Amino acid sequence: MASNKLTAKAAKLDFSALPGALPSPVAPSPGPGGQPAPAAAASAPAGTPAAPAAVVHEPMGLHRPKTAPGAMMAFATDARSDLMRENESLRAKAQEADALRGQLDEALGDLAQWDGAKAARLLDPRQVDASRFANRHALNYATPEFAALRAEIESAGGNVQPIKVRRVVAAEGAGGVTGEGAAAEGERYELVFGHRRHRACLELGLPVLAVIDNLDDRALFVEMDRENRARKDLSAWEQGMMYRRALQQGLFPSNRKLAEAIGVDLSALGKALALADLPDAIVQAFASPLALQFRWAKPLADALASNPDAVLACATAQASGPADRKPKDVFDRLVAAGQKGVEPFHPPQTITLEHDGVAVGTVSQGSRGEVSMSLKPGQVPAEKLVALAEWIDEFLRKPKGRR
Repeated sequence: MASNKLTAKAAKLDFSALPGALPSPVAPSPGPGGQPAPAAAASAPAGTPAAPAAVVHEPMGLHRPKTAPGAMMAFATDARSDLMRENESLRAKAQEADALRGQLDEALGDLAQWDGAKAARLLDPRQVDASRFANRHALNYATPEFAALRAEIESAGGNVQPIKVRRVVAAEGAGGVTGEGAAAEGERYELVFGHRRHRACLELGLPVLAVIDNLDDRALFVEMDRENRARKDLSAWEQGMMYRRALQQGLFPSNRKLAEAIGVDLSALGKALALADLPDAIVQAFASPLALQFRWAKPLADALASNPDAVLACATAQASGPADRKPKDVFDRLVAAGQKGVEPFHPPQTITLEHDGVAVGTVSQGSRGEVSMSLKPGQVPAEKLVALAEWIDEFLRKPKGRR
């Protein structure tokens, strides 16, 4: 009984709206009197064969659920299939994202290697001007070394190693400036280092590869000096002139501050400045100032101090000498001229101090006039040192004629 009721209720359920369900067959319209309409074949003339009954075929692979649980199971299966397809799509996108993330990390790693690097670009060498701290003498561009550098740049089609420049604000009307080192228009740049490479490109009419940096005057000077000293192709006199120019323009307040900034010994800086301070007549006595050496600074300065007239006269005579005169010969002649007419100092022999016929010490005078006294151990007890010092002080206080 209960089974018949469930069957009747299930028969009244409509599953056509569920996924996978086939549309319900349409019942024929009732005819007059509530009877079913006669088939189309019944109205056909007599003797006409009846049309075969239509057969409804379900699509391949599509099965209509017979019961409510079956329909629900079909719906769950379809929903699970959709979820699986979406999951596969998301998984593929996640793998693609991981691959892109790996490529991004690799690219960031490559970029990190260039952190702080500055890009180089090609410039018209006519737009680049020498710095006011320039340390290159004109003769530096007439050496065999420069000729070799120029030929190398010409062969390579440009400078492989870039120079460094900084942008400068052109003065009003500077666009009309023409000539070597100046362009008719465009941005202007000031050389930081690479004067010879720039000069070679300028002479060859090639663009110069340059790094553009933003530097103040002090940073420019320090980089210029360090780069040139690292190359060891800057002469002692050129270095001295560069240092002297920086001090004269107030770039550094003292020699010590300058030495600390460029990382050189204070005594080495002093020798370079001593060469820069030589009179022009002394520098021109040499065939090239590039031949001057650090160790010649003090002897030349001493010769000038001893006999300036003789040294300057000798320098003038040397300047008119042959162009291939050797630097060492010129140096020797200038130093010798400083010693002419000056009586050399002949210090007296060492004086021996005696007491009761026994030598107890010595007194001697050095080549620079310094006096030293040496007494043997035990000659002056500790309690007598003050008395000895007072006696020497009293002796020195006396006029020279009464000593």
